[in-house]
Amino acid sequence: MSLSTALNILNSAFVSNAAQSAVVSSNISNASTKGYSREIANVVTNYAGGADVVSVTREANAALLGQVNASTSQASYEQALSDGLTTLANTVSDSASATSTSGSTANGASPSAMLANLQSALETYDAAPNSSSTAQGVVTAAGQLTQSLNAGAAAVQNVRQKADSDMASAVNTINTLLSQFDSVNQTIVAGTATGANVNSALDSRDNILTQLSQQIGISTVANTDGSMSIYTDSGVTLFQGSPRTVSFATTTTLADGVTGNAVMVDGVPVTGASSPMPIQSGALAGLANLRDNVAPQYGAQLDQIANGLINAFAESDQTGGTAPTMPGLFTFPGATGVPSASAATGLAGEIEVNANADPAQGGDATRIRDGGIADPTNSAYVYNTTGAASYTGRIAQLMSAATTSQSFSAAAGLTTSSSLSDYADASVSWLQAQHQQASTQVDYQNSLVSQATTALSNATGVNLDTEMTNMLSIENSYSTTAKVLTTVNAMLTSLLNAV
Repeated sequence: MSLSTALNILNSAFVSNAAQSAVVSSNISNASTKGYSREIANVVTNYAGGADVVSVTREANAALLGQVNASTSQASYEQALSDGLTTLANTVSDSASATSTSGSTANGASPSAMLANLQSALETYDAAPNSSSTAQGVVTAAGQLTQSLNAGAAAVQNVRQKADSDMASAVNTINTLLSQFDSVNQTIVAGTATGANVNSALDSRDNILTQLSQQIGISTVANTDGSMSIYTDSGVTLFQGSPRTVSFATTTTLADGVTGNAVMVDGVPVTGASSPMPIQSGALAGLANLRDNVAPQYGAQLDQIANGLINAFAESDQTGGTAPTMPGLFTFPGATGVPSASAATGLAGEIEVNANADPAQGGDATRIRDGGIADPTNSAYVYNTTGAASYTGRIAQLMSAATTSQSFSAAAGLTTSSSLSDYADASVSWLQAQHQQASTQVDYQNSLVSQATTALSNATGVNLDTEMTNMLSIENSYSTTAKVLTTVNAMLTSLLNAV
């Protein structure tokens, strides 16, 4: 080997060492950087026998990244449901943590508990029908029951409205991320074509995908030119060469029975009953399910309870005449009769104590005992025709009203035939179960995200022990190269002195 060849080999060794040191230093400095993938300097032997770094590649694992994104999407879906159900659970006090499904013992503010309180007030009134204070106790309990239903209905609307607003925010975030993805994707394609180092851009693209998966379930396909296409978890194209347009119009008022607008991708709905390919995961899917299915179902149950109350406490013609059955203790604005189970939409938000029985509104609480709440001017609705202060016949009827079987609409997702008391308990139990299931799923899915993230980090992340070992090896190589250079330099010096 000539001295000039030796110098060329030493030069390539120094250059290679410097390049490898730069890669290791970058790995160490980014050890805590989220989404950073470890880089590897690829060294080959050159034509002269030296070493060259021909490329710098990054550790990547598409399968693990896909698992992280899928787990993230499902966790975000469950979190959206859990947040909404927590708000609804708060309307029934401790239902989120109750171990018992018995209304009066488990749910201090639920319609079930308030109905139990009303039954207790009626029992007290039955024992002292001539007491104005016990009559007022019934009115007070009835008012608390209507307030519980009103509060539940309001919570349902608030949850739906917030979900609708959050869907708009999610869509804006998706469009922003798709725009960022487009820019990074173009950088990768251009860099791949010219052989430039695009590792940083690849890290950025993976990070964008993980952020996108929080909002909507996705799948990806890598293309031969380095680009990537994105599809929803249902197969709708989100990005293929360019970002697709994701649009959504908020619903100004989500009244009872009104379904919110769908999210569109290039005009194709991806949420809602009309979607041919509905998304299955991500916060957007969870919010849509909460807004259009879960919250409305609980609202429908409250409406059925309100309807059951109005019918159970209604007053009918006691003379055998043709006077229509009318709302008694419980009514709603503009009532011209008692509603059917299929026409109960919105009643939970409107139900109120009949002013004719409420002294605070100019009524008379003793009408609960005597009748005549429906229409004080019509004697047909009077039950206590003798006016006896000890009369308890009507009170006994009202006491049994909550335990008498009646019909309920199947649309609310519960039984279609039950007592009002059992139905109210079943509604609370349903809400408890939904909330508990969502909470459990959030914990489970977050655990999967953590496990998948750890696995991805182990496979593609930076291990400081490994990098420090590599750095030591590079330093030893540099030291050896330096010693060889010293020897070659001495030989050149001797040669020049000899000349």
